[in-house]
Amino acid sequence: MSTFTDQAHLASTAARQLVTLNRGRKDAALHAMADALSAATSDVLAANAVDVATATAAGTEASLVDRLRLDESRVAGMVAGLRELAALPDPVGDIVRGFTTPAGVRISQVRVPFGVIGIIYEARPNVTADAAGICLKSGNAALLRGSSSALNSNRATIAALRAGLESVGVDANAVCLVEGGREVTTEMMTARGLVDLLVPRGGAGLINHVVQNSTVPVIETGTGNCHLFVERSADQQMAIEIMLNAKTQRPSVCNALETLLVDQEIADEFVPKALDALAGAGVTVHGDEAVCAFSEAVIPATETEYDAEYLSLDLAVRVVDDIDQAIEHIREHSSGHSETIITNDTRAANRFTVEVDAAAVLVNASSRFVDGGEFGFGAEIGISTQKLHARGPMALPEMTATKYVLIGEGQTRA
Repeated sequence: MSTFTDQAHLASTAARQLVTLNRGRKDAALHAMADALSAATSDVLAANAVDVATATAAGTEASLVDRLRLDESRVAGMVAGLRELAALPDPVGDIVRGFTTPAGVRISQVRVPFGVIGIIYEARPNVTADAAGICLKSGNAALLRGSSSALNSNRATIAALRAGLESVGVDANAVCLVEGGREVTTEMMTARGLVDLLVPRGGAGLINHVVQNSTVPVIETGTGNCHLFVERSADQQMAIEIMLNAKTQRPSVCNALETLLVDQEIADEFVPKALDALAGAGVTVHGDEAVCAFSEAVIPATETEYDAEYLSLDLAVRVVDDIDQAIEHIREHSSGHSETIITNDTRAANRFTVEVDAAAVLVNASSRFVDGGEFGFGAEIGISTQKLHARGPMALPEMTATKYVLIGEGQTRA
């Protein structure tokens, strides 16, 4: 057997232990993982410094280096995320629905773990702790396939998490780091029967590759080509503040703003103010002909840029005729992640929320709120843009399947 196959079998054995653990045991394990990770902060940061230096020397884009970089605050956030998960309700065993048949058989649909979840992700080493914690709380063993750029960071993090599990008598193979070349990723994607679910988290290339080549069931996380439409009735100062927060608070993440649409009715007044605010924040604007007419600093946008996820301080801007054209633009270019309207018109808000097809639709709020932690879900596995049982931030309930439990008193079917 390959090294990966060995790991998968060990994870499967660990999953059989996890399914028997009550909430108290799982929460104790999460706190132990948090304690061990906190104690290993210096080791994690030292390992991360090696990864960051290697990436920088290789000329990696600044946005990707930002995703890769850890500091004491980010490690503390990873630790806090594990503790917050311990405080959340355990979804395992929840009854989704229950009823009694005319024959008197009681039927319950109950949440249960998937078993072994494989997660394939890029760059961000904080995902390692988040994913391990969510999988453990939901009763699943985790096979974590991080990118080679974060290998040292992930090794140090996983070592701490496994030490925490061992300290409270939980099988350390509930959290495994999968290493190796591309052939190992292929093994994960085709390990049907050993891996119960795959979750890809990263850029469009990674996600599409996993979705198109896996024989293991996949929950698809999506890229974030997020739009903000400033409708003609909008509070323009509110729009500026939300635009800046959504674009600049952390531009390298999937819920950051990538395209600004402005209603033609207010373009002459709003666009110059928006361009000044964006310039002051260091944002490079890529605009259509109407936007370019307001400033020579605007870079003419190509059509493909409206499909872009910049993940940087760049923003595509377009003037649209009205809400109809705004919705049509979003339909054509959206990745289905998060779409926002700024408006004081209730009818416009209602139209937008009904007609825009996305995992999250916002009215007068920043897309940066579309996050499992902000929703109160605890750390998230990712944000799903597909239309199956998991859509939007995927937290504990989305990491469970269900089974039906039937209890009778000797009934037989006629």
